[in-house]
Amino acid sequence: MTQQRISVESGNPTTRACFYYPLSVRFADTDCQGHVYFSNYLVYCDEALSAYLEAVGCGWRALRAQGLDFFFVDTGCQFKGRAYFEDQLHVHTKISRIGNSSFTGEMAVHRAVDGELIATGFITCVMVDRETGRPVPVPQSFRDSVATYEVGS
Repeated sequence: MTQQRISVESGNPTTRACFYYPLSVRFADTDCQGHVYFSNYLVYCDEALSAYLEAVGCGWRALRAQGLDFFFVDTGCQFKGRAYFEDQLHVHTKISRIGNSSFTGEMAVHRAVDGELIATGFITCVMVDRETGRPVPVPQSFRDSVATYEVGS
């Protein structure tokens, strides 16, 4: 799927994002109650964060070319509604914090047809040296790319 840039205000300032990742709920994503199984929302957030980083020029391949990688160190999700098989969803994504060696992506999962907020989530990552796996400072190029993308939208 292709990612797109839009301006959105979901009613919660922590979920304001200029980027969304569209996806379609697969049957395999649902549980016996017919709605998306809870852990799949973190998969959606992971996919959206990866697409966001690629869009700003800081995707996995670009980081690895610089001898860098990142590890997930904290995640969370709050459920606000339900999504079902074949629902079209938009995972609005932004980088909400960049620390010395870590950054946090925030996501808001909305149903595309009516904009209903289904879930919010976050992923905190630590930047590491690809060879040693030890934490390293977030590069200035990463900070600049995120700032340019966020301000430019």
